[in-house]
Amino acid sequence: MFEMKSDPRQILKSYLPESVVDEVYKSVLDHKVSLHFTRARNSKLGDFRPAHAGKPHRISLNHNLNPYEMLITWVHELAHLITFEKHGRQHQPHGIEWKQNFARLMVSFLHRGIFPDEIEEAIKYHVLISKAANGSDLHLKRLLKAYDKPLDEHKTTIETLTEGSYFKVHDGRIFQKGQLLRKRFKCLCMNDKRFYLFSQLAVVEPIGNENPILSLYLTKKSS
Repeated sequence: MFEMKSDPRQILKSYLPESVVDEVYKSVLDHKVSLHFTRARNSKLGDFRPAHAGKPHRISLNHNLNPYEMLITWVHELAHLITFEKHGRQHQPHGIEWKQNFARLMVSFLHRGIFPDEIEEAIKYHVLISKAANGSDLHLKRLLKAYDKPLDEHKTTIETLTEGSYFKVHDGRIFQKGQLLRKRFKCLCMNDKRFYLFSQLAVVEPIGNENPILSLYLTKKSS
């Protein structure tokens, strides 16, 4: 049920810890999932779409996740699928039914040497104690980020920028960093003068000492 025509296990080995490949492949077959590895999306790491109009369940995962985050994201989306199969649409997206399925699935991958120790401990807290089991646990995200490929030298995470400074995002839009509201930064988009919320770990390109209005003009001219 893969969108690619290569050996599915070889594909999975390039994205996941090798010791879980057979289990993940079995789950794909058992649940008749159409599994896709997609371009990186800033708004989400993965996505579940229920079977519809003769098409099977679809799970998509961002291709650029490190193996540990890829496995956690797969489990996150598989929990959505299993919850949907049992409850249909009569449940909250990250409600108690989903949390129970996510915890049950995630715990099965613990105590097996799959994850580095510090990540495994954070997962235990994330799954069994934290109310942020929907993926918003910043401590776990920071630990996982250490296993990502190094950032491009021109990019950084938004939390490293000073308040009031300017930055670009992947689509060329320019923002001014604002204050931290709970777990996200409220930032003003210079293109449409609207406010947007950014994760503290969002990857952006600082504009530095450049004139943001000139940068905006050049961006529009080149588009």
